[in-house]
Amino acid sequence: MEAAPIQSESFNLGFIGAGKMAESIARGVVQSGVLPPQRISTAINSNPHRGIAFQSLGVSLLPHNSDVVEHSDVVIFSVKPQVVKNVVLQLRPLLSKKKLLVSIAAGVKLKDLQEWAGHGRFIRVMPNTPSAVGEAASVMSLGGAATEEDGELVAKLFGSVGKIWRADEKLFDAITGLSGSGPAYVYLAIEALADGGVAAGLPRELALGLASQTVLGAASMAIKSGKHPGQLKDDVTSPGGTTIAGIHELEKSGFRGMLMNAVVAASKRSQELSNRLQISFFFLDERVNRFLHNSLLPLSFFVRFYSYWLVLMHAIAIFLSIYLKKTGNECE
Repeated sequence: MEAAPIQSESFNLGFIGAGKMAESIARGVVQSGVLPPQRISTAINSNPHRGIAFQSLGVSLLPHNSDVVEHSDVVIFSVKPQVVKNVVLQLRPLLSKKKLLVSIAAGVKLKDLQEWAGHGRFIRVMPNTPSAVGEAASVMSLGGAATEEDGELVAKLFGSVGKIWRADEKLFDAITGLSGSGPAYVYLAIEALADGGVAAGLPRELALGLASQTVLGAASMAIKSGKHPGQLKDDVTSPGGTTIAGIHELEKSGFRGMLMNAVVAASKRSQELSNRLQISFFFLDERVNRFLHNSLLPLSFFVRFYSYWLVLMHAIAIFLSIYLKKTGNECE
């Protein structure tokens, strides 16, 4: 049976977790007019100072997370991945199918979220830090019982802080490597451009301003012009000119490959962390602990055995790498 649709004109929004990402989303929702602040709520549990930011938006501060859930039709879980399981399980009695649930916890899969909540009306969203200035690149994936209308509603909420796409959840590790970590790559590029300007004789403040605005302008051109980035690059590159000389240096240094490798490395790391999170969820499961206790096998034994196994596999991998490299050199 399909869940009743959320009334887009009158729904209430609640945040479980009041960190900076939740604040950015709440600010975007309020400033864009998607919702008035009176229909948004959160609870300040661990850090009372976070309440100041939400109060400045006019958002309601409630005593407990349970109060937020009871007052909300759409609930966004914006807590750390390590604690999201306990938080969802504690609130499970209140998480009926009438409520649309959303998670922005990195690395936590929909299948687990749906199991903990007791139903599949869940949507997972991967935003990034530029949401703080309304320029997020977010991606969402719908759970088993989430409707198209639910997806449209979430797209409207997260569209208030940037752009949002829809993709299969299996792509989220790659998305993390690109848009999740991507802002840091760009910050590094801006810093390097500014350093280059200083090396060429520019004052630091002017160099940093020019570098930042140049990246912003180039990104706007890529989005608004409809042209391929390669074509835009060619448009500014004259035969024998200054730009092609600079590009030549970048190509000699493997600039493209370095960026590609950064995305792939971050994607792999995201997958590793997600797998580690899955293991921690497994060992924290009460049924698993009960089984281990009844079997007279302490949890510490499994954790220690798994740790030793990882160290052993890592050592074997290093040995094989050195051996293969040595034999390869001898063959040459």
